This record gives sequence, C-alpha cells and structure tokens, in this order.
Amino acid sequence: MPSFSIALTGLEANSVALNTIGNNLANLNTTAFKGQTTSFSDLFYQNIGNTGSGNALQVGLGTQVAGTNTNFTGGSLATTTNATDMALNGSGFFVVNHQGIQQLTRAGNFQLDQSGNLTTTGGDSVMGYAAANGVVNTNTPLTALQIPVDATQGAQATQNFGFTGNLDAATAIGGPFSTTITMYDSLGTSHAVSVNFTKTADNTWNYVISMPPGDMTTGSIPVNTTGTLTFNSSGALVTPAANVAGITFPGMSDGASAMTFNWKLYSSSGAPQIGQTVGTSTATTSNQDGFASGSYKDFSVNSAGVISASFSNGQTQTVGQIAVASVTNVEGLTIEGGNNYQTTAASGAATVGAPGAGGRGSIKDDTLEQSNVDISTEFANLIVTQRAFEANSKTVTTFDTVTQETINMIR
Repeated sequence: MPSFSIALTGLEANSVALNTIGNNLANLNTTAFKGQTTSFSDLFYQNIGNTGSGNALQVGLGTQVAGTNTNFTGGSLATTTNATDMALNGSGFFVVNHQGIQQLTRAGNFQLDQSGNLTTTGGDSVMGYAAANGVVNTNTPLTALQIPVDATQGAQATQNFGFTGNLDAATAIGGPFSTTITMYDSLGTSHAVSVNFTKTADNTWNYVISMPPGDMTTGSIPVNTTGTLTFNSSGALVTPAANVAGITFPGMSDGASAMTFNWKLYSSSGAPQIGQTVGTSTATTSNQDGFASGSYKDFSVNSAGVISASFSNGQTQTVGQIAVASVTNVEGLTIEGGNNYQTTAASGAATVGAPGAGGRGSIKDDTLEQSNVDISTEFANLIVTQRAFEANSKTVTTFDTVTQETINMIR
C-alpha cells in the first residue's frame, strides 16, 4: 500500500517554503530586512532487501525542512533628510538595549524621544560611547546615547586670536593700518577689538590693541596692549620672536571677568602669520576661539559614528559615538522580530567597537538600508514552490485512487 505520509511530508515542507517566500514579500519595504530561503533534506530510508549483486534496495519516506538560511547581503542605501536615519556601509550591526538585553539590528531608522534619547522605532535604546568634555573613550562600557536637545552651550571668553596679513613695506613713516576682530568676554558679549599699526621706521611697526571706550569702566587700564613688530630685509617677522601673551582688558562694563588673551603671531609650525612686502596692507583669515552662548539646533553623525551637536552660536560639540558589533557566524543569530537579532552559542559573542575599525562597517548619516529581498527572485521561487506543493497534492490524490481501487478489489 502507498504511504500517504510521504506526500504529507512534501506538503508540509513546501508549506514552510511558501511561508518563507510570503514573509520575504511582506517585508519588501522593511528597513534593512534580510531575506530567507528554505532548504530541504530527505528523510530516512526503508531497506526492503538487496539486489543480486548485494546492493541495498531502499525506499525513501519523504522530505523535511533542513533549515532556513538568511541572506545577510547588504541592501541598497537610500538617502533621506532625517538626521536620525543611519545605515551601515559594510558588515556589522548596531547595538541596542531591548528591555535590559543587548540585541543587534541593521535597521538604522532611529528616532529621538522627548528627552533626546536615541531609540529604535520599537523603543529600544541605541548604544554607544558617551563623550566627556567633547572627547569619546571607546574603552568605556556601552551606554544609551542621548542628544542634548534642550541644552544651552555656555559662552567662552576669547583666549587666543590671530590673523594672517601683510604690512605694506612702501608705506611712508607714520603711515597707519588697522584691522578689527570680534572677540568675546566671559559673559558672551562681543567686543570689536582693534589692532592699529603705525610704521615708525623701515621694517618697523608699532601696534596698539584697543576696544571701544564704552566697553570698559572708567579708569580701567589695559595691560600689554602695545608693542613693536620688526621685519628683516626679506620681510619676515623677526620680533617678537614668540606669540604675545597676557594682553588684558580689565573692568569690563558688562560685569564680565577681565579679558585676557594671547596674540598668535606664529602658526603651530612656527611660521610667522604676518609679513612685510610691497603691496596693499591686508589682514585676512582672522580667527579667535571665543563665542557667545547658544542653544541646541541639530546633530550629525560622521562615518566613524561620532555624533556632533550643533548650536545656534555656530559651535559644535562631540556628544557620543555609535557602537557597531560583529559576530563570527551571522547565520547563528536568532531573529527576534522588530528588526532585532540575538547572539547565540552558534553565532559567537558579539565583538563591539567603533565603526570603520576591526572589519566593521562605517556609518552613513541621513541614509537607510533597504530590504535585500529581490521581488523577481521571490516570484520565481514562488512558482517553483507552488508547483512542488501541487505535485505533492497530486501524489496524495493518486495514493487515494490506488487505495480506493484496492478496497474495491476486496469487495
């Protein structure tokens, strides 16, 4: 008598394959979804004898699902306009905290809650490394990342200023030149600080650093605000031979602390910033390190996963760094739903570190990874699996017909 169980194993196995294909198609638009395929293996065989040459006569008893394989190939990357959207360009996973359990995900469609916590759409905390005073230490434990959405950055008084420029060697004795640089006191108030040059001899210029009289209280006397610049016959600065330190304006009228700053006459490599040649006197590329207070505006993430918050005063501050994990055997991960994966003994423990290092992928901000499901492949697989299901159904009806004929013989 035929065995209905053989055909039933085929129906059951191909039903699983149809479910897998259906799940792939259902997730065509799921962020960073990884498509799966179902693989089969035959069941055990019944030995019904041997041939004359001694070969075994075996009859198979059906099929079974051997496994579901996940395709971890990266999906295409689509640009968005949302700073909280991130994609991994390469291998690895974002690390999230799901109800106190560390899990992994490829889906970077993150969002901010009302407190500025960076979370997944399911509410899991996105993990990384926090910054202390703008510096990230990746040797510290992972922490939930938070963006300072309600923060105000305090003012910073100017401590250094400088500019590149040229003093016209053809200027007559007594000829002036001046430039103005905006600087900030400890309260964030801006002051138009002027540097006034007067040529006193060939290759020699006196300077006076000043600010508007109303910016200081009456009787306040500036310190170290005058001096002399001398140049050699080639126009290179000779003296001062170092930066001018300790320029001080006491008694600020707005109640701020005394302004004390340095004039960077030389670059970090020791090259003079000011020269003297024949030509128009100029002062370009001025810079200073003070700023007013500012409120949070937005944030950005670079390829190394470093998160920088921007403020209304034009300043940026590093607030953290995204963590990325890698595992030895990605096929060993279990799928937890909600775009999350969980490590197992088969996958091996996750190795967590900075993006772009240790074989881990880099970060692309304002970008999302798409599903890697190929609709044409799925439709082709759907047809093949459907035909296999129909063939096993036909086997059942054939077995039924044979069984009925045998019963009729008994009658």
